[in-house]
Amino acid sequence: MSVKANKDLVRRFFETIEEENYDALKDFCHQDFVFYPQLDTPYPGVEGLIESEKKNFDAFPDFKMPIISMVAEDDLVAAYFIFEGTHTGIPFVGVPATGNKVRFSLMILLRVSEGKIIEQRSHVDINDILRQLGVNS
Repeated sequence: MSVKANKDLVRRFFETIEEENYDALKDFCHQDFVFYPQLDTPYPGVEGLIESEKKNFDAFPDFKMPIISMVAEDDLVAAYFIFEGTHTGIPFVGVPATGNKVRFSLMILLRVSEGKIIEQRSHVDINDILRQLGVNS
């Protein structure tokens, strides 16, 4: 696939996540898909990604994560997001709903193989999120 096609695939993938269309995520992911929510913590299969995204929406029901910028080379696509939401849902990493609004940056690196996403690595500063929720203030 071309770099442009890879970027289009990634853009549609994240639009599908924002729409909470979890069943459709399977169509974007390679059969050998692996999700790394943190360095060296692999979750094989799209199910780990879906579980993680559901928790985000359940904790921050109004969350949005528009793509600010994307860069691609060969089979890699890097996407930079600004995540915004209000913590009115379930506990987030053990923190009960605070009603606080959060806004933080998120960097995700994806690898494409055979026209599907085979790997996603997410990088976020969890301490920044906890600070905005009133923990470690």
